[in-house]
Amino acid sequence: MEVDVVLYMKEPPDEALLTRMAAGLDGPVEDLVRKDSQFSKLELVEADYVGDPKAVVELLARRKALLQRPVLVMGDLAGDGPLVACVGRPKARLYEFIGGAGA
Repeated sequence: MEVDVVLYMKEPPDEALLTRMAAGLDGPVEDLVRKDSQFSKLELVEADYVGDPKAVVELLARRKALLQRPVLVMGDLAGDGPLVACVGRPKARLYEFIGGAGA
């Protein structure tokens, strides 16, 4: 399988790409947000992002470090068409997403 690795801290996705990722996410949109110590330090509330793609995209556009990782995406990142995305936590989801390879 051919892959491109995007180092999101060096090349963060813009709002348009985040919106496409959120729309194609296999799972709840709030899974794109890391709920770690930085999330807590910023006094963010998890419930504010549940089922709200716009709120998730706005947060991640401002705070790229809060993007959960890894996120696997199928589709043309540079285009404007639909994407299919998956948060790779737990790790077994990665194998399911790529069709069982290595499971």
